[in-house]
Amino acid sequence: MSAPLAGKFQDHYEVLGIEPKADIETIQSAYGALSEKYHPSNPATGDQEAFDAVNLAYEILSDPSLRKEFDKLKGAGTEEALPQFAGLDFFVSLGRETSLRMALLCILYDRRRANPLRPGLSMRHLEMMMAATSDELVFALWYLKQRRFAMSDDKSSLQITVDGMDFLETSRPSPEVVMPMLKPASIASSKLSPHAILHVASSPVAAPAAVPELLPAEILRLVQQERPAPSEPSSALKALREALAGAAGRIGSH
Repeated sequence: MSAPLAGKFQDHYEVLGIEPKADIETIQSAYGALSEKYHPSNPATGDQEAFDAVNLAYEILSDPSLRKEFDKLKGAGTEEALPQFAGLDFFVSLGRETSLRMALLCILYDRRRANPLRPGLSMRHLEMMMAATSDELVFALWYLKQRRFAMSDDKSSLQITVDGMDFLETSRPSPEVVMPMLKPASIASSKLSPHAILHVASSPVAAPAAVPELLPAEILRLVQQERPAPSEPSSALKALREALAGAAGRIGSH
C-alpha cells in the first residue's frame, strides 16, 4: 500500500470528489476520470502529486477492509446504531456466497477464454450479468482477490488469475451451482450437437438447466430423472439415448 503523501492525512473521498457513502461504481468512475486527467503523460493537466493522491484514494476506497478502517479513522467520535447479527439469514447466505463466488470465477474464466486480448469486465458488466446486489458482488470479489483468484487491471476491470483458473478447473463447479446466479439475459443460447447434449445431460455433474432450450420435452423429462452412477447404466439413460437418436433432426433445427 502506498504511503500517505508527505505524511499528511488525506481525505480520500474529497480527493475523488465523491460522497462517503458512494458505491464502488461511483468510486471507479471518479478514479477513471481523475487518473486520466492528472496522469503525468497528459500535457495539458498532468500533475504527478495529484495523480499519486488519486491512486492512493482509489487503492483505499476500492478495498472493503481498508475503506472500513479509513471510515473509522475519518469518522472517529460519531455514534453508530447498535450492530445486529443477521440471524438465520446468515446461515442461508453461506451456501449462496459460495455459489456466487464460483459463478463470478466462471464468468471471468469464460471472458478470458473468449476475449484473450480484452479479458477484463467492469463492475457495471458484472452487475448486469449477475443475479446479486452490488454489496454481494463487492463482498465476493473481496474474497476472490484475497485468495488471488481474481485481480483488477490498470483500468479497474476484473480479471481471473492463473490461480483462479487452476482452482476452477480443479473444483469443476456444476451448472446447478452456477446458472441460478446468472441473469437469463446474460446467458448465450447453447449450440450443442446431439452427441454433446447426450454427454452433458448424462454427466453426473451436469444440470438439465444447461441445455433446456435444445431438448424436446420428452427428452428433458428423461434427463430430469435421477441419474445413475457411471458403472450402473439405467433404463432411463438407455431411453434417453434412443430418444436423442430419434430427435436429432428436431434438435438440429434450433
